[in-house]
Amino acid sequence: MEQVKIISIEPLTHDVLKIVAEKPAALNFQPGQAVDVSINQPGWEKELRPFTFTSLPNDETIEFTIKTYPAHKGVTNQLRALQKGDELLIHDVFGDINYKGEGIFIAGGAGITPFIAILKQLEKEHKIGNNKLIFANKTTADIILKNKFRQLLGDHFINILSDEKTETYAYGHISADLIKKYSDSLTNYFYLCGPDPMMEAVEKQLSSLGISGDHIVKEGF
Repeated sequence: MEQVKIISIEPLTHDVLKIVAEKPAALNFQPGQAVDVSINQPGWEKELRPFTFTSLPNDETIEFTIKTYPAHKGVTNQLRALQKGDELLIHDVFGDINYKGEGIFIAGGAGITPFIAILKQLEKEHKIGNNKLIFANKTTADIILKNKFRQLLGDHFINILSDEKTETYAYGHISADLIKKYSDSLTNYFYLCGPDPMMEAVEKQLSSLGISGDHIVKEGF
């Protein structure tokens, strides 16, 4: 366990925070991995929650992009009250998502976080290539890093909204037809991260399209 000071904390959307903190000297992780974090304050030190690194392994600081749930009155709500100089406790690193080759990243809400780091790494290496991102959210206001993804992926950034109809984005839930529409001969892998019900639904759709399990890379949260 390492104690680190928060360097900056800022909102990215109405309920998502970007937290930048000091980086422990011995910390090692791969883009897409997460770590158990707690708040170094009385009563919160043992309340561990998994957060994905949205910084890269060689960065001088660590960064988290965290969806908060104020109504739960739990850890993420407490994070909203933190300021520069407050401390986090960094515990064990874990995570199964890693980049294997070009494909389609399919994310639901905060499930985007492992893909932020992976896409940052690909951008750094000039290897964005034919990768695509299908991002499911409730409303436009929930889309994390919308401008960044548009700049990075252009037409390969596909949004679908379940609770808001717009002229810009698809409406509803991710379907087999939607996945098929954006799949092509360069789509070797499907990367999934989101709430369990969404993951289960998308896995069934991929199976119906004849995609084998060894071409599906997933992480639940």
